[in-house]
Amino acid sequence: MAAGGSIGFLAAALALTGQLTGPAMATEPVAVDVELVLAVDISMSMDEDEIGLQRRGYLEAFRSPDLIEAIRSNGLGRIAITYMEWAGIGQIRFVVPWRLIDGPEAMARFADELERAQPGRIDRTSISGALVAASEAFDANGFEGRRRIIDISGDGPNNDGEALPAMRDRLVANGIVINGLALMIKPGSQGFGIDNLDEYYRACVTGGSGSFVLAVRDWRQFPRALKLKLLQEIADPPPEPGPRLHQAQYADDEVDCEIGEKIWRDFIDRFGGRRG
Repeated sequence: MAAGGSIGFLAAALALTGQLTGPAMATEPVAVDVELVLAVDISMSMDEDEIGLQRRGYLEAFRSPDLIEAIRSNGLGRIAITYMEWAGIGQIRFVVPWRLIDGPEAMARFADELERAQPGRIDRTSISGALVAASEAFDANGFEGRRRIIDISGDGPNNDGEALPAMRDRLVANGIVINGLALMIKPGSQGFGIDNLDEYYRACVTGGSGSFVLAVRDWRQFPRALKLKLLQEIADPPPEPGPRLHQAQYADDEVDCEIGEKIWRDFIDRFGGRRG
């Protein structure tokens, strides 16, 4: 074979090898300690000021050096995170797609990316729809975590989409942990809220090993509560079950997991419209 032909054959072989191994290596998931979906409520029951306070609370938490220390305290020292906004069924927006956080620079880039995105407001409240979208976000995201967590916040019960808690149970059966942040700041949440939202989240929304609910009753509490929640989610869980952040005041059978749908049907019967 001529020298030119040998070189050409070698180049072709190397190119083929690259085609065979490059993509395969690229599709290998990156091992992380935690895959975390932050599912944030932007339904119309929250006004623009509250949406802004909520966003600033997340930015403050992401810029805290305590979160970096929590990440570094884990076995691998890195997590994967995405920030998702949700409201009614099908009303989902991944504001910041999956990002690897392995140090202060990566966390700062994540916070800056979130700060540049404008928050919105959308009709209805589909916790079940948010959980579906969040669970599907784990598929083919390029990461493989020892734990997969959905961190869902909201100010009202589910009133759109599939009913809870069957939805929750399917996700938990697949190894997903669901934690809740119940925003109990405005009484009644414009007629679509409930007084025992934290208990509703505990009985109907959250689940999985070590899952918990944290209630916020004043926006001044929100940044600290959010930071505490993220620290507990990011850090390795203790070998023995630790104290719950939220203690139940009602038995599960005292919480109506269809209360949001009932409130919505009553609203439609009386007035019609799309809010909440």
